[in-house]
Amino acid sequence: MKDQTIIEAQMLIRKPASEVFDAFIDPEKTRHFWFTKASGKLEKGKTITWEWEMYKVSTQVIVKEIVPDEQITIAWNSPATTVEFIFNAVSADQTYVIIKNYGFGQQGADLVKEVMNNTGGFTTVLDGLKAYMEHGINLNLIADKFPAGK
Repeated sequence: MKDQTIIEAQMLIRKPASEVFDAFIDPEKTRHFWFTKASGKLEKGKTITWEWEMYKVSTQVIVKEIVPDEQITIAWNSPATTVEFIFNAVSADQTYVIIKNYGFGQQGADLVKEVMNNTGGFTTVLDGLKAYMEHGINLNLIADKFPAGK
C-alpha cells in the first residue's frame, strides 16, 4: 500500500512563471541547477532519462501532466513516486514554486529516510534554481552535496 505522506519544498523566484516553468522543461536550463544531462525536454506522455554524471546515476521520468506555466507532474524513481512542480505567479515577475512528492511505498524508518532525503534534495534544487534564475549563477549545489569520497 502506498503511504499518504506528502513532502513539500517551496521557494519564491523573482522571475515570470513562464521563465521558471521553462527552466524545468528545458534540460539545457535545468542542468544549471539540478541534473547534468537529459534525453530530451519534458513533454506529456514521454519517458525521459535524467542523469547525474558525477554520481554515475540516472532515473527514468514519466511525464504524466503538463499545464503550461502552471504545473508539471512526473513519476520517477523505483519504487515510483509522483512529483508535482507547481508554479504560482505572484506577480508579473515573481513565481512561487512548490514541489510536492508523494506515493511512497516505504514504511517506518525507511519512509523517514526517504522523506528526509527528498525534502533536502528538492530544497537544494530550489536553492540552485533561485541562484541560477535570479543571478545567472550555477552554485554546483547538487555536485557538491556528496563530493567524491563522502
